[in-house]
Amino acid sequence: MTFPVSRRAVAASIALAFATPSVFADSQNDIAGSAVFITAARAPQLAADVLSDTLTIDSAQIAQSGAGSVIELLQRQRGIEVARNGGPGTSASVFIRGANSNQNIVLVDGVRIGSSTTGAANWSAIPLTAIDHIEVVYGPLSTMYGADAIGGVIQIFTKKGEGKPVLTAAAGYGGDNTRTAEASVSGATGGEHSISYALSAGKEKSDGFSSTVPGNYSYNPDRDGYDKESAAGQVSLRLAPGHELGALFMHSKLDAQYDSGPSSYDTRSLQKLENAAIYSRNQLLPGWTSLLQYAQARDESGNFTGDLPKDRAQLNTKQTDFTWQNDLQIGADVLQLLYDHREESVNSTSVTTLNRDRSTNAYAASYNAKRGAQLFNASIRRDNSEYGGKTTGAAGYGYSFTRQLRASASVGTSFRAPTYNELYYPGYGLLTNKPELGRNAEAGLNYDDGSTTLAARYYHNRLTDLIVSVTPCPYNTTPKSYSCAYNVNHALLEGLTLEGGRKQGDFELAATVDLQDPKDETTGKRLARRAQRHANLALDYVTGPVKGGMELTLSGARYDDAANKNRLGGYGLVNLYATWQITPDWSALLRWNNVANKQYTLARFYSTAGSTVFAGLRYGYK
Repeated sequence: MTFPVSRRAVAASIALAFATPSVFADSQNDIAGSAVFITAARAPQLAADVLSDTLTIDSAQIAQSGAGSVIELLQRQRGIEVARNGGPGTSASVFIRGANSNQNIVLVDGVRIGSSTTGAANWSAIPLTAIDHIEVVYGPLSTMYGADAIGGVIQIFTKKGEGKPVLTAAAGYGGDNTRTAEASVSGATGGEHSISYALSAGKEKSDGFSSTVPGNYSYNPDRDGYDKESAAGQVSLRLAPGHELGALFMHSKLDAQYDSGPSSYDTRSLQKLENAAIYSRNQLLPGWTSLLQYAQARDESGNFTGDLPKDRAQLNTKQTDFTWQNDLQIGADVLQLLYDHREESVNSTSVTTLNRDRSTNAYAASYNAKRGAQLFNASIRRDNSEYGGKTTGAAGYGYSFTRQLRASASVGTSFRAPTYNELYYPGYGLLTNKPELGRNAEAGLNYDDGSTTLAARYYHNRLTDLIVSVTPCPYNTTPKSYSCAYNVNHALLEGLTLEGGRKQGDFELAATVDLQDPKDETTGKRLARRAQRHANLALDYVTGPVKGGMELTLSGARYDDAANKNRLGGYGLVNLYATWQITPDWSALLRWNNVANKQYTLARFYSTAGSTVFAGLRYGYK
């Protein structure tokens, strides 16, 4: 492993991590075992029993973040880097442990979302106002979720109803004439046939700023704003003890402006995300729980660059999933058996060769065991699709030396299926492209005594048959001057994550440091838009009803291209915030992002936000 830092710098980073707690509530309840984590095992699991490297962003952190988008929220988390072509309404990418944006899976309440043409989620259209909390699992999870879970899985959970009826509402105003409003109602009727419910709606609107800067061929100095509307809901009925029937949905519509050169036409994109599911959860026997779920997700994107039909293009993805999951309790162990059927469909008004369907059938099994101080899990999965059959497996082991200190290690394989663009796009895609393959090994050490948390995790994820754009295209039926998607490269995602923190009186200090080397081993170049060092620091102070805090996000230099010719400088961002619990039902937030008005770049020739202030008022927050 070759990280571009001196031994002294590494030692300093380790000292920092092992003197301060896990940033942004990263599994802070592991010792007590009271926290419940769902994504790593596809079922509720005590955080203390989760072997995977995980992170949770809860509702309180989202409320106080003052973030204008999910991208801004994720940018402040360990092991995650982002890139964006302008402001909150523009296209964005999320890199987990150096993996590409299409090498990660995104779920909303267990429903997979994303575009089948690019293979990535539409981050800008995901409504932050609908989110209750977020779970992140680092590392390969193909044995749990199938194709594309190479770098990790991010699951977004919307609000869920329980207890007596609760009404919440919030409104805020900030820089660039940004306005937000949201409201939700949730609760449960109680009784033998209890009905739980939750419904939320939100609205965001901003004048924005120019998404491009001079040098971009699409540069236009006008403001590029956005208008986002969203709604989400869940309802479930308890038919009998251990038997539940439910449904859920999320809808988001984003109308965003972007630059397409100097023009009087209001160039814009209209994007929609819709997902819905119905499910039946049944305890068939005292040790047997069955979950049947039918889900559908739509990702629709329209671009409008003029008044003529040729200036309007629509690209839609529909994904349909049927899942049957069975959890069998065997003493203290759990055996999980899974069948999953997934169908993808694409409809394009401008590239008709993309208009086709494909399906995947998968069977999986996993086993989780606990024996005193030891934890063990193993899983295997088989996916069959038109790109061939792929078998993935994983195994992990953990040992608790004391109640506070645990070591863990795991190995796992994964794969990414070629996207529609990489297979079918005329002049670019090749039908012979194979899935990318990943082989990961990692080890970690965690300490948590309730006031001090320390953690270190090393990972080594080797990728083969990496699909890249090759010029000239080696495929003999494509003109040699063209580029095409082709299985040619090998990559290595290797890194060390350090984190730690300390609660002392009214103060809480938290820090993380990521040292990584995401490299294309074929060319020897670093993967585009990924730094070799990035870090986060947070300091909070609480006095009575007032809480104040400071956040620092640091990133090293990156390259904007695969050839490593266009360098993007490193940056440091300082954010300040304060919350005031005015009454038990009313609270206020004041946040100042990018205090120093740092001019930095996430993508070459694209703008980022300067110094902005946001103020909000919330009712009913618990």
